[in-house]
Amino acid sequence: MTGTTHSDALISRRVRRLETLLEERGIVTGAAVDEAIDAFLTGASAAGGARVVARAWTDPGFRERLLADGTEAVTELGLSAGGVQPQRLRVVENTAGTHNIVVCTLCSCYPVRLLGPSPSWYKSEAYRSRVVREPRAVLAEFGLVLPPDVAVTVWDSTSETRYMVLPRRPAGTEHLDEPALASLVTRNALIGTAAL
Repeated sequence: MTGTTHSDALISRRVRRLETLLEERGIVTGAAVDEAIDAFLTGASAAGGARVVARAWTDPGFRERLLADGTEAVTELGLSAGGVQPQRLRVVENTAGTHNIVVCTLCSCYPVRLLGPSPSWYKSEAYRSRVVREPRAVLAEFGLVLPPDVAVTVWDSTSETRYMVLPRRPAGTEHLDEPALASLVTRNALIGTAAL
């Protein structure tokens, strides 16, 4: 297509539409797409995001820097939030009174280098449209029922800004070192569809 330029969002929408058509026609499953992408992106996994969270739980100075400028803070661990294009990483912290959840309503923008390949449900139109309107119902479908007094904040990723959730540290983990803490962190907790 000589002379034609495409934005990342346009390409992402086209790819997602193709994936949806292939899944709807039974040619490929979401799980098969995820497996192929996993094989392609072998260096990208949720282990990077888990390391970031474990460090934030054990190092208050790092936690402060992470919440102030996630893009810069992750470089302290030799990690990057970006891909081919520079991307800003914003880390949002779950607290006793606030639970955060991440979505990309336009396509499926996602910090792949820190969370690994995005799950097929994250890219689905159902998740992308419903989590904004009824986040508590979507969280309940993931098995996460929050008390009514906990505020739920939905963060919409873009091609320029990606979000990652800093989950609450589980009680009773004060004796664990960083690698042990990192092993507790799941991709869904980094997206906000699970608690630890």
